[in-house]
Amino acid sequence: VQLQASGGGLAQAGGSLRLSCVVRGLTLTSYVMGWFRQAPGKEREFVGFIRWSEGGIWYGDPAKGRFTIARDNAKNTVYLQMNNLKPEDTAVYFCAAGASSRVGYFQARGYDFWGQGTQVTVSS
Repeated sequence: VQLQASGGGLAQAGGSLRLSCVVRGLTLTSYVMGWFRQAPGKEREFVGFIRWSEGGIWYGDPAKGRFTIARDNAKNTVYLQMNNLKPEDTAVYFCAAGASSRVGYFQARGYDFWGQGTQVTVSS
């Protein structure tokens, strides 16, 4: 199983970035794909998740109104579109996969597999 996150980088406040997470080795219709972030010295924070089979999406407070999760079935890829970025969005962003039979997708413990993370830095 491999989750490969990419798309991070440096952005100015108010700008946008799109993160991608390519998944290999999983049948995603049986999984939930989540996004989390972790800033230095802070705990990993829930950003959002998508239920791959039916497309239901939930967002954490940091993402509401600014971030959008989408998927591409043909590419086994989940995206995190981040708009109106703020300096407090600076963090390492992780994608994760959790079996749909589990519970607790709002927390990191609800996921079985993790990508390596991609750094997002937002300057003021």
